[in-house]
Amino acid sequence: MDFDDLLIRFFGTADIDTLEPERLVSGVELLRVQFGLEHDGDRRFALWCLMYMLGVAPAAEEAFRDEEDLEAARDFMEEADREIDDAG
Repeated sequence: MDFDDLLIRFFGTADIDTLEPERLVSGVELLRVQFGLEHDGDRRFALWCLMYMLGVAPAAEEAFRDEEDLEAARDFMEEADREIDDAG
């Protein structure tokens, strides 16, 4: 799943900075619903990563039961946070 494709799918645009607050809220709600319904591990992980980047992801320990998925989520969080720190 491509990041821009996910943004377009749930928010109608790849430029999330231009969204009206109501559209952001409704897109986040759709994202949460899809995450809860998703059974494919790779897709579920991609959805969680997007939620993490938006600050709305459930804790990794709640989202993933599989130890490999949990470790991948922790790695993603660490790398994403490092990128944000480096950019700031």
